Amino acid sequence: MNRDDLPSYLDQSEDVRARFDRIRQRETILEVRKLGKRYRSAQGEVDALRDLDFSVRRREFVCVIGPSGCGKSTLARILAGLDRHTSGEALLDGKAIEGPGPDRGMVFQGYSLFPWLTVKKNVMFGPQMKGLSKDEAERDARIWLDLVGLGKFADAYPHQLSGGMRQRVAIARALVNQPRILLMDEPFGALDAQTRAKMQSHLIDIWKNIDITVLFITHDLDEAIYLADRILVLKAHPGEVQEIIEVPVPRPRTPAQFNTPEFLATKARLEELIHPAPEPLPEDEQAVKPHMIRFTNVADNVE
Repeated sequence: MNRDDLPSYLDQSEDVRARFDRIRQRETILEVRKLGKRYRSAQGEVDALRDLDFSVRRREFVCVIGPSGCGKSTLARILAGLDRHTSGEALLDGKAIEGPGPDRGMVFQGYSLFPWLTVKKNVMFGPQMKGLSKDEAERDARIWLDLVGLGKFADAYPHQLSGGMRQRVAIARALVNQPRILLMDEPFGALDAQTRAKMQSHLIDIWKNIDITVLFITHDLDEAIYLADRILVLKAHPGEVQEIIEVPVPRPRTPAQFNTPEFLATKARLEELIHPAPEPLPEDEQAVKPHMIRFTNVADNVE
């Protein structure tokens, strides 16, 4: 399917258009301007990111996707203040991002919990580092654990929880400081399909009920369409903004929408951007076949 066969992303339903009109009226909290990241390697300097330009508005859910090696995780680390950009700027509420801060929460693919602390004490860690008393930190931790549905497991240790539960603890720990934006770097990538689907629903429920903006890194196209208001598509080597797509799938989202025309058209466009059709081989190379070595002598050949 080529782009001419797809419905226009501007031709959205009335409800979807109204939703994006409301989003555009909100203040911009994150601005990325001409952002670049250059590494030095044994082969010379390598651009991981180049001239990224985009913005995110308050309470917007933005997913970032792109081919492997396009710099998605590098972008998340720069916005979290864990890595330095080499050109351009990133601003949160008009202030330059120059290091980690409580105005940003970060959730990684690995659970990154302290295994020697209970669930409650893992969530209390951030508030106590900010100077809250033990009682205040415990009060806040219990509020956020209840929000992610883990209030009954406050005294458990991370190794006693399932993968999905540990990731919910990580989300509570990121949100307890009440950041302006939640940065998530493929947080559900290590989970099985069933747990992943549950975590996506949990995340949408959390996002709907608190004042938080989400920038979510993923390689899963279905996940991006299911979660996002907009999808930022990066090119590979170096990472550049290829396209920004307003997702035309109405909210509230359900798994039943995975087969709707809007969902399938969006996925087809993303596939086209990330996995373009290969260029045809020159005629003198088309007849060349790889040399195959047979390692089996079974009689019943497979088809």
